[in-house]
Order: sequence, then C-alpha cells, then structure tokens
Amino acid sequence: MAEPAVRIPDAKVALSTASVYPESTATAFEIAARLGYDGVEVMVWTDPVSQDIEALRRLSDYHHMPVLAVHAPCLLITQRVWSTDPWTKLQRARSAAERLGATTVVVHPPFRWQRHYARDFVEGVWRMADETDVRFAVENMYPWRYRDREMLAYAPDWDVTKDDYRHFTIDLSHASTARTDALGMLDRMGDRLGHVHLADGRGSAKDEHLVPGRGDQPCAEVLERLAADGFDGHVVIEVNTRRAMSSAEREADLAEALAFTRLHLASGPTGSTGPAGATGPTGSSALWTPRR
Repeated sequence: MAEPAVRIPDAKVALSTASVYPESTATAFEIAARLGYDGVEVMVWTDPVSQDIEALRRLSDYHHMPVLAVHAPCLLITQRVWSTDPWTKLQRARSAAERLGATTVVVHPPFRWQRHYARDFVEGVWRMADETDVRFAVENMYPWRYRDREMLAYAPDWDVTKDDYRHFTIDLSHASTARTDALGMLDRMGDRLGHVHLADGRGSAKDEHLVPGRGDQPCAEVLERLAADGFDGHVVIEVNTRRAMSSAEREADLAEALAFTRLHLASGPTGSTGPAGATGPTGSSALWTPRR
C-alpha cells in the first residue's frame, strides 16, 4: 500500500491566552474558537479570570474550546498570584489542570534568588509528577542581558536540558533570546519533549515572541521534525500581539500563526511538506511568505 501523500500528527494546536494581551483571557477563548484552534493554554497571571477555575470551565464549555494546558504563574508580575510560595503555585496549577481536563502544566525553572526552591526544584518536580497523570513540562529560558553584561537569572539553569526532568517544553523565542541552537536543544530533549511554545525571534536580548516565520528561528523545521516523529503533544502559539493597532490586526496575526503551524505539521513521507509534490530544501518553507 502506498504511503499517504501527507501525514499529519496527532499534535493539537492551541492558543496561549498570553497571545492576546492586553486583551483578556475570555477574549482568547473567543478568538481561538473563531479561528479554529484545537484548544487553549491558560496563562495564569493577574487577570482574575485566569485564576478562576469555574470561570475557565464556563468559557471552555461556552466556546467548545478545551483547556489543553495550564501555564503556572512563574513570571515576575505573578509573584503573588496563587500564593507567594512557589510550590503552592505548582500544586494549584496541577489541581487546575486536573479539574479542567488539561494534560500539561508548563513551569519555568526558579529564579536564582529563590534559593530554597531552586535547590529542591528538580527532585520536587519529579515528586509532583509522580502524584498525577498531568505532565510537568519544564520550559527553557535564557540569560538576562544588558548591554555587554549577562546575568544568569535562573537556577539550576536556563538551559533545562542540563538537568534531569521527565518532560520538557521547548520555547523557540526563548531559544532565540538565549542565542542557542533550537534544533540542537530539540535533539537533547529527545522523547522527553512534551510541549512546544511556537514563536519566532531574531536573537534580540528582549524576548520577542514574533509570529512564526517573521524571525530567523527554525520554526518550520521544528514543526516538520515533530510531524516526522509523530509528536502527540501540544503545539501552543505563544506570540506577542501588543503592537497590533486593532483587534482585527491581532486576529490576523493569530490566524497567520495558526496557518503556518498547520502547514508545516503536514509532513510528507519523504520529509516534504505541504501539498503533494511540493518540495524544497526546507519542505514547504519555500511556499510560505509571511507578512513582516
């Protein structure tokens, strides 16, 4: 029997609620449903709705938009969200994921000044993962830079592949800011890759989170490799739309990101992507013309 011309993995494509900022969590559900995303990842932050499990459940039911992942409140601006104790934050994130039917909790490595948390972090994440079916997928970060100075802000390390975690999240914008090889990081993560934050970057010291295809990261190649490997986790669009001049422009960016992702997740049996017969040095990359 001939192989199918296009093979599409089981990976679901989700919209991070952070992608609509400064719009609300509720707006993210509405846009994700209208554009045809498979679900959402809830970024738990200062928006009260993002912290309210029943409100999230109502949004999910109303829009028929499942919550596929919960991003624990690990940012500087969320230090007081769901307690000031980082372990309590992770416990509440796990509980939220379980109650909402999400399969993944995304967590950042600790800040270096969280010394006690950092010291026990690797072992503690393993312990929490043993207590649930929810994946704790630890996300790669980056050094902080100012002019010629570099500060290692995360511990044990911003490069999470240097430590032993059960599951990883790879974030391509973070890889760009770290100026590290995203494909090499993907290799090191191997079959422990559980979750993807898809965004682009140009190597700026600022975490850019560009729409995929607008920077220099290997977004297409990563998606094509996931497709070839039969990746069955979630690919989450986590982009920055704060500069959008209107709601329509923001929605157009999120539609473009979804189209790019679905296109490159469609993998042919010989590594080509896109419509049957469309080949090139990077699969369908040659067919994609992003709006810059």
